[in-house]
Amino acid sequence: MTDLYESQRAMRAMRRAAIQRGVVAILDVGTSKVACLILRFDGTEHVLAGDGIGAMAGQTKFRVIGAATTRSRGVELGESCAIQETERAIRTAVQAAQKMANVRVDHVIACLSGGQPRSYGLAGTVLVDGDVVREHDVARALASCEVPDIGPGREVLHAQPVNFALDHRSGLIDPRGQIGQRLACDMHMLTADTAVLENLIYCLKRCDLELAGLASSAYVSGMSALVEDEQELGAACIDMGGGTTGLSIFIKKHMIYADAVRLGGDHVTQDISKGLQVSMSVAERIKTFHGGVVATGMDDRDLIEVGGETGDWEHDRRTVSRAELIGIMRPRVEEILEEVRARLDAAGFEYLPSQQIVLTGGASQIPGLDGLAPKILGQGVRIGRPLRVQGLPQATTGAAFASAVGLCLFAAHPQDEWWDFEMPIDHGAARSFKRAVRWFRDNW
Repeated sequence: MTDLYESQRAMRAMRRAAIQRGVVAILDVGTSKVACLILRFDGTEHVLAGDGIGAMAGQTKFRVIGAATTRSRGVELGESCAIQETERAIRTAVQAAQKMANVRVDHVIACLSGGQPRSYGLAGTVLVDGDVVREHDVARALASCEVPDIGPGREVLHAQPVNFALDHRSGLIDPRGQIGQRLACDMHMLTADTAVLENLIYCLKRCDLELAGLASSAYVSGMSALVEDEQELGAACIDMGGGTTGLSIFIKKHMIYADAVRLGGDHVTQDISKGLQVSMSVAERIKTFHGGVVATGMDDRDLIEVGGETGDWEHDRRTVSRAELIGIMRPRVEEILEEVRARLDAAGFEYLPSQQIVLTGGASQIPGLDGLAPKILGQGVRIGRPLRVQGLPQATTGAAFASAVGLCLFAAHPQDEWWDFEMPIDHGAARSFKRAVRWFRDNW
């Protein structure tokens, strides 16, 4: 089979080769920042070994040896809108990380928050050849999943088996080697906008970087911000970035839903800029040092000096109360959280055994959010920081780096995807899947 299937297999092989050589770059291209981490891998003989179905199959050890961030340019709503500007920002971050690591990196694994991700649940059933489930039976079950018409200009980003059932036993992580007659499979498929993916791939090519993997920010943020029990029992990760707020739902250590709200921390900054008539840079500083979403009696008397750059001394030396600032910020934060609540309701989140919600991302650091969010999202809300990974500099351990850290875990512990199996070429569903994603042949 050609197209996506072969090129994705080639990308897996490229990632395997890069990890065996010892280094690979991680790139989070966001609306407010571009973050680059360089990973060195140890114990490479275990890389992708076993390829067991399920979360973090094929564990391998790594440590961060280089890290750099730069202000993102040419990116709006998580999507590149000025290729040359984005290319310059990526080059700056990658070169700074390479300098810190004292190593040159050719292969990069990237994530993006734009592209308006959409989730699909697929199901397929086959009769087992013989009595024992083999690798090719799993491949046939995956290929039997009927792929919906995802529409023009949409491409598949992830296609992961999330559950297997053998005869009447459901909830199997890996059915291989088990005895049964009828094998059923549930698969989660995530699609994104073609043009957004192509623009990012083109940017990386111009930076002389080989793409060895591409992931959704919502997915990798969940991998890093949710603890193991939350991923197992059911939880949602809300990644509040600069231009978008991504959300992903996990259960049994698999992502079963992802979406994005096209609002983020930058929109709060814009509201402050317009409300106080100051530049974006001044508004960002005011938000960072004085911002909040829950007003107290003290905030009327807490005055903030609003600096400006107009040259008009009277205009530039104004003061506003913190209560006024909160009055500007809170409606936008409430709007973001209400949009998230609507997406969670549409996904049927309330039917999961656990309704834990974890907020992460740079905008989750707004003071008072831990008090406001439970009123809108429900009681089981906490602010999450990404897992600690070896060698990560202190400056990159905050919530703003959930995607970057999650991408490290994605690189080292890949979850099985549809294209990791030898598909039966003559299967109708396999052909429809191939048609849906033909563009990969040209880009990857």
